[in-house]
Amino acid sequence: MRSTGEVRGRRSVMIHPTAIVHPDAELGEGVEVGPFSIIDGTVRIGDRTKVGARVTIEGHTTIGKDNEFFTGAVIGSVTQDKKYDGGTSYLKIGDGNKIREYVTINPGTKDGTQTLIGDYNLLMAYSHVAHDCVIGNHAVLANQGTLAGHVIVEDRAVIGGLSAVHQFARIGTLSITGGCSKVVQDVPPYMMVDGHPARAFGINSVGMERGGISKEEKNAMKKAYRIVFKSKLTLKKAMQQLEAELPPSACLETLLEFLKKSERGICR
Repeated sequence: MRSTGEVRGRRSVMIHPTAIVHPDAELGEGVEVGPFSIIDGTVRIGDRTKVGARVTIEGHTTIGKDNEFFTGAVIGSVTQDKKYDGGTSYLKIGDGNKIREYVTINPGTKDGTQTLIGDYNLLMAYSHVAHDCVIGNHAVLANQGTLAGHVIVEDRAVIGGLSAVHQFARIGTLSITGGCSKVVQDVPPYMMVDGHPARAFGINSVGMERGGISKEEKNAMKKAYRIVFKSKLTLKKAMQQLEAELPPSACLETLLEFLKKSERGICR
């Protein structure tokens, strides 16, 4: 690789001789761009981000610091939504993300809309993030996992390989979706779902432990699982029972807030 010396007022940028960088692109300190990669349009890339070989980053895309893009990723290309009418939409990616081989991420569809990806997420090979999605922090989308449009993935959620998530579905914090699942409804926080269509099978005990959740709150979520998924109560009555029987906690508050806001229903 060779140094450009300076790009838009920045120094120490390393761009391979075969790469193409648009003059309007802004690259931060220590950015590296690998062989045959293309940085097009009004792209903004933060400090120390590494762009591997044959990566394409285009559109109105803003990328934070310390990210890594691996071979063949296509970032910011125009949405595949048929409703797209040529407006200006955006893609924003935070810090410390790892975007593996051949991942595709689209911006929003309508003029002024955006796709948002937070910090320290891992998107494994061939995974896809469609238009208007929102991904929080420390989430994992395993190999060939697919998010349709307007999906929300909350912090520390894990979506298994070869899984597909229906548009407008929500994936709750610290939940885990098994590989090859068909997710057509919301996945509540802390729960483990699997299947075609996905159904709940218990709490994500390992994920909660890694996330620093106390033993007491884990036990409370086990009871919450039995109330919501095994009692055959309506969701409204199940939530009333949760509030009546479980001690107040951050986990309970998160779960109840998620259930109240669910519009597609949950994977019961």
